[in-house]
Order: sequence, then C-alpha cells, then structure tokens
Amino acid sequence: MAKRAKNTTKARKAKKGYSCSVCGLEITVDNVCGCVDTCDIICCGKDMNPRK
Repeated sequence: MAKRAKNTTKARKAKKGYSCSVCGLEITVDNVCGCVDTCDIICCGKDMNPRK
C-alpha cells in the first residue's frame, strides 16, 4: 500500500470560519482545496463573511 504524503502547507491546515449575515448559519472549513486563491461561499444568495 502506498503512503500518502503529509500536507505541510499552512493554508490547508488552517481552519477558517464563516457566517451568513442573513440567516446566521456558521461553517468551518477544515481543509482548504488549494485549487484557487479564494472560493466563494454563498448562503441566502450572498457571500458568507469571515467569522471574527
């Protein structure tokens, strides 16, 4: 069985939280895909804001 390479990129390990300003839904992104610089996370037709 092949071993998986460990992911050492900080961006992939960082957990990011977002919340919806309309309904209040909150999410946490555990694994960042790394395919692009930013991804749009949309809820209630609007972009979700980073949680503070």
